[in-house]
Amino acid sequence: MHSKLDNTPDPGGTLFVVATPLGNLEDMTFRAVRILKEATLIAAEDTRHSRKLLSHYSITTPVISCHEHNEARAAEKLIPLLKQKKDIALISDAGTPGISDPGYRLVSAVLPHGIPVVPIPGCCAVVAGLSVAGLPTDRFLFAGFLPRKATHQKQAVQALANQPATLVFYESPKRVRSLAERLMAILGDRPACLAREITKRHETFVRGPLSWIIARLDPNTPLKGECTLYVAGAKTPEKISPEDLESLIRDRLAVSQKSTADLAREMADLFHVSKKQVYDTIIKCKSDIQKPESGQIP
Repeated sequence: MHSKLDNTPDPGGTLFVVATPLGNLEDMTFRAVRILKEATLIAAEDTRHSRKLLSHYSITTPVISCHEHNEARAAEKLIPLLKQKKDIALISDAGTPGISDPGYRLVSAVLPHGIPVVPIPGCCAVVAGLSVAGLPTDRFLFAGFLPRKATHQKQAVQALANQPATLVFYESPKRVRSLAERLMAILGDRPACLAREITKRHETFVRGPLSWIIARLDPNTPLKGECTLYVAGAKTPEKISPEDLESLIRDRLAVSQKSTADLAREMADLFHVSKKQVYDTIIKCKSDIQKPESGQIP
């Protein structure tokens, strides 16, 4: 199985990171089927789950387990085989290994040995759902599964509040409603899309503001199946000119009793400009206000 792109000496076998269907078996690529058939061994997240896929394509390659709880131990067994010029294919239960699935630890363990690691691209729920979510696709941030503890989840969402990229979350169907509620409480009622069971028989997309999606999730009837929630990023604030900033500061000084430092911090956050710029402008405005009018004795 040839996979090298240069003429350097062959250091051993190749670890192929193979994407598999999310649900619909017809989404398997020709190359992925060939790689799985030609590999010496397949490392699968769940050997029983993968049997259906392998049987469908008459793939008889031996399979071993490689999941999040034994990935480090599996790497210790697989690296010697790779060094013996054995090609190994890594697959997860669905989609691309390493994307909120096992794979990262194995890949990071293999690379220092100079063993080629080659992607066999295909399905990925993040990208599949994003392509039809109806939200901006020029930039997106994959947040994966957020922490389950409410306080930690709140902190994670707050850290994303000013992120302009479309946000992508994985969540359990039992908790997706509470996640949507927390996102709305912190981020506001942003445009969103809830994707469920992508490529499967009960594939569903609910598009609209977060409030619309929440209203369609019955708290007494939890969803079933894999869920991905897409939320529009923060709007990029319009830039404010120095003249407009000065005018707004003068108006605020006329009614505000805040200290210069507090007012500078507030307006810097509000208009997304540097605190120093605001502080210097406040000092200038206060100085102008305190100057005596022409003809008056200071």
